[in-house]
Amino acid sequence: MSAEHDPAKHNPASHGPAENNAAIWTDQRQVADWVATSAERERTRSVHRQVMVELLPFDEADSFTFVDLGAGTGAASRAVLDHFANAQAVLADFSPQMMSEGNAALAPYEGRYRYVTMDLEQPGWPGDLPAPADAVISSLCVHHVPDERKRQLFSEICNNLAPGGWYLNYDPVGATSPEIADAWQRAGDRRDPSAAATRANRTPEQLKRWENHIRHISPLEPQLRWLEEAGFDAVDVYWKDLDNAIFGGRRP
Repeated sequence: MSAEHDPAKHNPASHGPAENNAAIWTDQRQVADWVATSAERERTRSVHRQVMVELLPFDEADSFTFVDLGAGTGAASRAVLDHFANAQAVLADFSPQMMSEGNAALAPYEGRYRYVTMDLEQPGWPGDLPAPADAVISSLCVHHVPDERKRQLFSEICNNLAPGGWYLNYDPVGATSPEIADAWQRAGDRRDPSAAATRANRTPEQLKRWENHIRHISPLEPQLRWLEEAGFDAVDVYWKDLDNAIFGGRRP
């Protein structure tokens, strides 16, 4: 567990009003700071993303097109493209700054991906996204939107998946009690002895991202219910480690 993603047990209002998601991820200074520190985070997350890749119901030689929602710089897409040599990625994001960084990171995959502009906070499935898609993934982004939008988004995803298509979401989840949040943080601090000091010494940019990060994090149970209500079957928590989980389901 990184200091950037310690358990969501604090009220962001205690630090003043949080900037909105768009203000942070279209701020060149914020994006540059996030990219500069991404290598450390990805050392852990790459292992988690590999679990998501392994859950996808394709053979390594299969040709298919998947959508990566809130794709950012494309870390999740790169994991899928590395494993499935004939896969095509459509990455959806709203930040020109993040997409620019993503195009640089995705240069080795030229011809196998494209970006589409999509703001997850706004309803609707953009016309230039595949419909139906063979699979949809999201990674560390859905927690940025309010609960009502999560419910709406899950329905949009299900409606735009091919029958038998899977949606997998890798995201932080909220604790249902202070005791659970304390346990998550205690375990995280034992794994990373520098985490407490990092939390206490966030830069202004890191503090803004932290406040934005925690304000809409939801517990797992209601999100699983929303997936079922959206029409998914095989809904499950396929992997979990403290406050991070991979969960999702299949369109019947």
